[in-house]
This record gives sequence, structure tokens and C-alpha cells, in this order.
Amino acid sequence: METYVDAIGEDTAATTMETAAKKKNDNKKLKVMVALDESKNSFDALEWAVQHLRDVISAEPETDQEGGLLTLVHVHPTYLQYIYPSGGTVYATDIVPEPVRKAREESTTKLFTRALEISRGRMVKTETMLLEGDPKEMICQAVEQTHVDLLVVGNRGLGMIKRAFLGSVSDYCAQHAKCPVLIVRPPGEISTKEHKNK
Repeated sequence: METYVDAIGEDTAATTMETAAKKKNDNKKLKVMVALDESKNSFDALEWAVQHLRDVISAEPETDQEGGLLTLVHVHPTYLQYIYPSGGTVYATDIVPEPVRKAREESTTKLFTRALEISRGRMVKTETMLLEGDPKEMICQAVEQTHVDLLVVGNRGLGMIKRAFLGSVSDYCAQHAKCPVLIVRPPGEISTKEHKNK
């Protein structure tokens, strides 16, 4: 099940939340995963999640509720192997060069620091997860392994043709994740179809 919401809209994604909530007992909070990359759209999804889902992932300290958890997941694409000839011999390497590794670490640190500031500012218990591989597949594997109740992803706003050729992480996750998926559209994005219906 997938649900689209506008990042600044007041839509509470009731059907997605009801489906996720049915999986949990009344005395438990939800485990929510937000997929992050460096894009503004993924941070719009995080902002939406901590603003609208705070009550279902944050436990009140004075109650007997089991606390919920917000998991922030970021996936480094697998470093592409380079093949280079050297004197008639061909060498292949999958070792990430030191400058690339350091740049990845710095980028990831900045990404998680910014994301943790957002979630902790709303008093949401948060953990981070860093994976390597194809982002689409790794996010779906992480959902299955951690048994989350809801996956929240940002929508890149790709057109139909680009999405068909390039693929879309949100589309893939909506089809393959083993939990409900909430896709947060960028603020102000209204599809032509929705615009005609209004």
C-alpha cells in the first residue's frame, strides 16, 4: 500500500496509518523508517514524518507504552569497479580510494547530523542505519530485517518518462517493501490530474 501526501499539507495519511497501526497492539508505538539522501525531498519526507507521526512513534515517559522508533536509513551506492590496462594486463579493483571514502564519510556525517537535529528537536527516539548497495533493494531489505511498520520516502518528482528509464526508489519501495509506504511529495507539487479534479 502506498500513500502520497504533500510535504506541507495537512493530510494525515489516515489509511496508511490505520494499516500500520493494525499491526501493532494498542500499548505499542510504531517503528517508522525514513529513507534519506542528500536531496531536499528526502528531508521534506523526514520533516513530514516527525511533524505528523510524532504521536505514533514517541512514547510518553509516564505511560506503560513501549516506545516507538524512527530509523533514518542512508545507502551508499556500491563503488563501481574500474578496469584499467597496464602493460598488456587488465586490473580490476573494487577498493574505494581513500579520498572517495573520506568524502563519503564527511557527506554521511553531515547528512545524519542534520537529520538527527530535526528528529531530536521533536523529541523523537531516533537511530541511524548506513548501508551499501543499490538503494532501492537495500531499503527494502532493511525494512524486512528491522520489521518496521511504515516506510516514509521522498518523491523526486520525476516525470513519467524519466521514472520509466531511470527508475524510482519510491516506486520500487512501494512495490517491494514488506510494509506500508508513505511517499511525501515536495511542497507545492500538484499533479495535473489532481489539479483538473479540483
